[in-house]
Amino acid sequence: MLTANYERLGLREGDQLLDLGCGFGRHAFEAARRGAHVVALDAGRDEVVGVVSTLVAMADAGELAVATTRATAVQGDALALPFADGTFDRVICSEVLEHIPDDVAAMRELSRVLRPGGTMAVTVPRFGPELVNWALSDEYHNVPGGHVRIYRRAVLQQRLAASGLVVTGHHYAHGLHSPYWWLKCLVGTTNDDHRLVRLYHRFLVWDIMKKPPLTRALERVLAPLIGKSIVIYLRKPA
Repeated sequence: MLTANYERLGLREGDQLLDLGCGFGRHAFEAARRGAHVVALDAGRDEVVGVVSTLVAMADAGELAVATTRATAVQGDALALPFADGTFDRVICSEVLEHIPDDVAAMRELSRVLRPGGTMAVTVPRFGPELVNWALSDEYHNVPGGHVRIYRRAVLQQRLAASGLVVTGHHYAHGLHSPYWWLKCLVGTTNDDHRLVRLYHRFLVWDIMKKPPLTRALERVLAPLIGKSIVIYLRKPA
């Protein structure tokens, strides 16, 4: 399930791409399939080990776009990225900044490692749906490593622009997912055995795997209204 749109990002075969805060690798895997040279970075060791294992399996199965595609994962700190200035053509930072107390420092690092003329996609939880989650449940965000802020789009764009980036557009994503999280906040975010939660989760997995036209159409209607994430696209001036 991708949040960033690779066409709007301008990803091309052979691009150097950083997936910052990769989690278990959803954006990194798709970029590698498209022929990008990928570095996936996360603070968690388990996530990095899992991404490396999957990348190796993808290469063995011939799933990478070209045999020369390079892809790896490293453990690192978003506030001190272990890369030279201008290393990457494309950067994805998905659902990360809301976890970082010093988000401005992280934005400066993202801008630093992006080459002049390069592009970036930054995604965070959208203000309205996220506000509902916080109102329904302290457990949702008040946990170690949890969300420390809710962004308004204007504030997020201003902070990114102050780091030396130019905003080129935005859109919303995952309209079908907001009601799922509202439900989880109502019944308890760790209560995965609740019948309604299990049914909704099964529906989301089915939708991701099958992509039926009806739910894809519903997603296009709901995303602008209640999409869980906002995606900001940016360019670093040449």
